[in-house]
Amino acid sequence: MPEPVVAVVVAAGLGRRYGGTKPKQTLRIVGRAVVAMAVEALAAGGCTHAVVVINGKTGHLFKAALEGLPIPVLTTPGGDTRQESVVKGLEVIRADPELARAEVVLVHDAVRPMVPAHVTEGVITAVREGAVAVAPVVKVADTMRMIELDEEASRVVDRSRLRAVQTPQGFRLDVLLDCHDRAGVDGVTVTDDVSCCEHYGHQVTLVSGSPMALKITEPQDLTIARAMWRMRATFGHHSGRRFWRHWSLRRPGS
Repeated sequence: MPEPVVAVVVAAGLGRRYGGTKPKQTLRIVGRAVVAMAVEALAAGGCTHAVVVINGKTGHLFKAALEGLPIPVLTTPGGDTRQESVVKGLEVIRADPELARAEVVLVHDAVRPMVPAHVTEGVITAVREGAVAVAPVVKVADTMRMIELDEEASRVVDRSRLRAVQTPQGFRLDVLLDCHDRAGVDGVTVTDDVSCCEHYGHQVTLVSGSPMALKITEPQDLTIARAMWRMRATFGHHSGRRFWRHWSLRRPGS
């Protein structure tokens, strides 16, 4: 039996910055819920199973959103923080005899619904080739300034050496389990999972991400995502590279 590739899809956030009455993960982009599109995108890139970590108070909204997906999906309630929610998802994998056979595990933000297949494939391949903690990244386009400690002065940061980190992030399952176990005991808090592994001495490997992996944080992000998805559909089913070249040419200032 082929070894599974399992994704922990983090969808437990309440979306306070987004607002509204429904979790943004259950809102729709051209007829499909954001969380469903995220799982479909992972499946297209080689993921075979998903554990979707949801907020228990809104679980009924996810049931319909997660029907009819191309890979098996389990759901579990999350924690108070993203880090706790990832641990909850990993606990499901550890307890499941089939999922626990996985060598590769992905952690993905449900609010990144349009990750191209080639990004997920690249993350999985990097882990299979020996990396233990992998993150897709993109170059920073804007001029960056760092605020000094007095919060009055600032200075330009060399953006040529900066990268914006995306998901899905990929790991050897045993390494990620061990690092999160240790972080829980030590009281270490992190903002993403490669940082957790890095804290315990593991090297982080970077692979190419994509501007298509837009994170839906504010209401205008959903509007942009809908426009991008409609335009993408005119190019047919593909990895997204050709679409992004076309989109970039149409952006003001390109």
